[in-house]
Amino acid sequence: MRNMLVGTALGLAALLAPNTANAEDLLKLYKYLHANPELSRMEVKTSALLADKLEALGFEITRNVGETGVVAILKNGSGPTIMIRADMDALPVREQTGLSYASTVMTKDYEGNDVPAMHACGHDIHMTVLIGTAENLVAQKANWSGTLILILQPAEELGQGARLMINDGLFTRFPRPDYNIALHDSASLASGQVGITAGYAMANVDSVDIIVHGIGGHGAYPHMTKDPVVLAAQIVTSLQTIVSRETSPLDAAVVTVGSIHGGTKHNIISDEVRLQLTLRSYTDEVRANTIASIKRIVDGLGRAYGLPEDKLPAVKVKDEYTPALYNNPDLAERMNPVISNAIGVEVQTLSPVMGGEDFGQYGRVEPKIPGLLFVLGAVAPQTIKDAKEAGTNLPSLHSPFFAPDPEPTIETGVKAMTAVALDLLKK
Repeated sequence: MRNMLVGTALGLAALLAPNTANAEDLLKLYKYLHANPELSRMEVKTSALLADKLEALGFEITRNVGETGVVAILKNGSGPTIMIRADMDALPVREQTGLSYASTVMTKDYEGNDVPAMHACGHDIHMTVLIGTAENLVAQKANWSGTLILILQPAEELGQGARLMINDGLFTRFPRPDYNIALHDSASLASGQVGITAGYAMANVDSVDIIVHGIGGHGAYPHMTKDPVVLAAQIVTSLQTIVSRETSPLDAAVVTVGSIHGGTKHNIISDEVRLQLTLRSYTDEVRANTIASIKRIVDGLGRAYGLPEDKLPAVKVKDEYTPALYNNPDLAERMNPVISNAIGVEVQTLSPVMGGEDFGQYGRVEPKIPGLLFVLGAVAPQTIKDAKEAGTNLPSLHSPFFAPDPEPTIETGVKAMTAVALDLLKK
């Protein structure tokens, strides 16, 4: 099977070879993007640079869609419309990779805080692959027919960018796609590899803040107070029953208390404790039940603790919801051999993960658009081998040490994405 795939891939490579994207130029672009990251909703220079590149290729460009987003359209006769998306934003992480092109950027985030910036999630890979795919498809216009939409999306890391672009008319001001396509690099899959998860691939993600009020006082006289630390501890323990006792064992859910802060001194009972939670699920039903259960448990414990009505704990679900990413099973099955043939090795079948990706938002607008996000290996095979032999973990996405293996990762991504587009737009 492998030999047949390699042979087919060589045939495709021969077809594309005279007009493929320039690997040296793409690597140069990648290193520039990596060294010059911009945070969520601040992607001004990045979007301008890439919009100019797409405009020079002949795309019709609309800038500032959903704040800093870009929509690029290339019409090439009649046929389907497909949308390919790449996200642009970096993270407030101080890079520690030691690369010659490592980011040393210090900048302000959307709230005006001074923070470092790094492409610790590989969005620089995503953008570079999109440009390389655009170059290939422009050069191969004779081989496809239809409408190609490329979008550069802001604020994926906040779970806001897809909604910003949709709310700004992505599917009303521009041609509505028949298919949505994207990729995401992987910090555990070897470069040169691609993986696909059919069905639910990534989770619903919610951020929840809980303010536990109390009546403060002296630590020596606890009977004269309502200690929010004790109540917060009860809340943290009780929340664990949502997954273990209120969710079917056949459904997946996560309730993690990632932060707890309260009090100022050993002998002072404070009047407030703050909790920060992340919630993960796949189905809308489990998500709704988890949120409702948190509100019920928190309110009930506050009342049982004897707090007055105006001191009951407050639960706020933040406006950072990222819906579950669902890969259309038929589309996933169709693209599996297409990508395998293009890259010369079989596509790996991957298990779902509890990470979040707001690409799923594009598939939830009625009528629903079939979508596929495939996973692009980004770790040098030798690095994976060394880590296994040493019994150490690889740097994960969002780590200050995450450094993709750029040349083979970009090459594989461009081959795979070009092949997907050519298949969906074939004459």
